Amino acid sequence: MTKLLVVATGNPGKLREMQAYLENSNWELILKPEELEIEETGETFAANACLKASQVALATGNWAIADDSGLEVDALNGIPGVYSARYGQNDSERIARLLKELGNAENRQAQFVCVVAIANPDGAIVLQAEGICRGEILHAPRGNSGFGYDPIFYVPEKKLTYAEMTPQAKRSISHRGKAFTALLPQLDTVLSP
Repeated sequence: MTKLLVVATGNPGKLREMQAYLENSNWELILKPEELEIEETGETFAANACLKASQVALATGNWAIADDSGLEVDALNGIPGVYSARYGQNDSERIARLLKELGNAENRQAQFVCVVAIANPDGAIVLQAEGICRGEILHAPRGNSGFGYDPIFYVPEKKLTYAEMTPQAKRSISHRGKAFTALLPQLDTVLSP
């Protein structure tokens, strides 16, 4: 029996990415109603993921899943962090701002963080998982895949940026992939149809 899981996003790309992680489950994912806007007021990725999942579950009366993720740069004390998506008007502005602020800093260590939260129809958070992928920030973008900061986030053990990886390769090592890997074993026990 298939059950509905409302994804707390208006981004079809994020929906597709989540569907890929949940392809062998009994869950059918749909986007949240377009008119439902949730302000991300949390100071952590976990707070924002829980806020979005809870609000969408309450508004729709369905199970809901949300994630919050972003880039933390060591030399910038974790900036842009929870403000990653609001660090500029578009991806190229965000990348340009980050590279400018980092300048020629020798320490280019960074990490992508993702927290995934699931809320029941009453809005209670029943599951939460975190994934982290360490890497470093390049001086210039490389690759054409992905989105956001992917062209400047280099993963040394793969010798590629996120933007140079195939979707499957990125899924296997990314922050979101690690969060879903941690979440999946618990998913069917908590949400058994």
